[in-house]
Parts: sequence; C-alpha cells; structure tokens
Amino acid sequence: MYIQKKSIRAIFLYVLLTVRVIYPAGDNCTEFTTVRKSGSLTPHPNQQTNQQPDKGYFACGIPFNRLGNGPRTAVVFQGLVFENKPQADMMVGMYRFLDTLYSVYVAARKPGLPQGYTLENMADDYADMIRDEFGGPVDIIGVSTGGSIALHFAADHPDLIRRLVIQSSAYTLSEESKALQLKVADLAKDRHWIRSYAAILGYMAPHNCICRIFSSPLVWLGALVAGILEAPENPDDLVITVEAEDKLNFKERLSEITVPTLIVAGEADPFYPVELFRETAEGIPECKLILYPKMGHPAKGKQFERDVVTFFTEIRSPSD
Repeated sequence: MYIQKKSIRAIFLYVLLTVRVIYPAGDNCTEFTTVRKSGSLTPHPNQQTNQQPDKGYFACGIPFNRLGNGPRTAVVFQGLVFENKPQADMMVGMYRFLDTLYSVYVAARKPGLPQGYTLENMADDYADMIRDEFGGPVDIIGVSTGGSIALHFAADHPDLIRRLVIQSSAYTLSEESKALQLKVADLAKDRHWIRSYAAILGYMAPHNCICRIFSSPLVWLGALVAGILEAPENPDDLVITVEAEDKLNFKERLSEITVPTLIVAGEADPFYPVELFRETAEGIPECKLILYPKMGHPAKGKQFERDVVTFFTEIRSPSD
C-alpha cells in the first residue's frame, strides 16, 4: 500500500511540476540589467529595491531564477524548457538545498535564438554571462539538456568552472529520446501545444503497472492546462534547442574536460540508458558516477542533495 500511494503521489507531483501555473512566471518577472560590483549583482537603477532580484534577465539576455544568498556562486544550466524565460518558482525549487551555501542562479538560454544555433554557441553565451556577472569561476550544475551544454562549457571554458555536476545527462541522447524530442519540436512548430506537452509528459511519467492506470489521464490533464495557460508565443527557441541537441555526440571530446566532475543519474532514466552514463563518466579524466536505483528523470531527492553538497564541499585544491 505504501508503494502504491507513493507512486500515485509521484504522478500528481509530476503533473504539478510541469504545469507552471501556481506561480506564474514570465510577464510579471523583474527585468533588469546587472553591474559587477563588490562581488554582487546590482539591479538596474529603475528598480526600486535594496535586494537582489529573485528572477529576471542578465544583461546579456539570459533569463534566470535566483535561490539563496550563500557566499559562493553556483549556476544551474537548465534543462529543456518550452520558452526561454525565468521559470515558475516551483520549477527551480529542487535546488533550494544549496541556498545556505550558495547563491544559486538557475539559468535557461537567452530568448530569440537564431536558426542553426548550436549547443557550443549556447555554452559560449553562458561563458560570456559568467565572465560579465561573476568575474571568474563558479560551480556548475548542468541538468538534462543543460548537462549537454555543460559538457561543451567545461571543455571550452575551464577557466570559468570550479566543479561540475552533470545531472541526468550524458554525451548523447538515446535514439528513442532523440525521436521523442523531435516529435515534441514538430508539434510545437505547428503550435499543437497540448499534444507537444503530452508527448514529453507521457515519456517522462512513471510506467510501472500501478502508475500506468493513472498516468495517462493525468498526463493529458497536465498537458491541457499547460497547453492553454503556458503556451509560448513562439516555438522557435524550443525547436532550435531540440535540433541542436539532436546533433550532440560529445564522446570524442570528453577527455578535454579537466575539472572535477560528478555525474548523478537515475537507473530508470527514459532519456539515457545506464550505459551512456557509464561511458560518459569513463571518458572524463576526473569523474565520479553515482546512479540511483529505480529513479527516473531527472535525479533528485535527499540522497542526490547529499551527494551534490558533499562533492561541492570537498577539500579543494588551491586552483579551486
């Protein structure tokens, strides 16, 4: 009975996390430019506040949500989103476990990506932002699609990263997952938002025998609400990001990543078979892999939190 209740709760939680309507984001978020001063972000002069904004846009145009006011800086490269804007609070809350140690910036890609933009281009955008806003190396978490970008970032901009966590990502997607994401993008091109949300929700939802009874109607309920209330004005950023990740195969460049790296992932992740996580970890010279049994996408939970904190707070070398 406990397992059944836990599975049912997981489905409801998944739908709630996907339907970003409890804490609306985007139009009501604070837009500002920032200036690097004494190790902190300074809001735009027109913004009447003495505190750092908790969501907005960096000067380069990258949207972010900020969590915590800790002494260190961590930047999360966000996973695939339907619209490049600051996200609803509940969509980034999984990183609050870091908010006493870090000021955490959960950053998506900048809106208005040009056609043909690559993951490498997106990594360069993050590099420009980190140089401009933080002036030096930070700790990085790359989740899912953000993890794909973080691999490029770590190889191309090692001077801007202290430690790297790859959360539920690998050097490439499985072929099945590539096909799924392209289907989501094709539906988005035609602005079939409900079907597009349903496709990715259904792929990520639990599929054991108990959950299967409830998952289909809940997936479509979540997709209906999200497709009506959270339909992007333009599908291009989603489509361009999916097309860029579809081309990803970073295996031959993994050895170029020289920063300390932790890969954390669930063994039941629908986007990446376990072999891809293992091969990614084996290709990075200084890398530790932690897999969580029966966990899907993305990795999360108390043990995940402990593992990330332990990795980030290990005794650092002078170069860190």
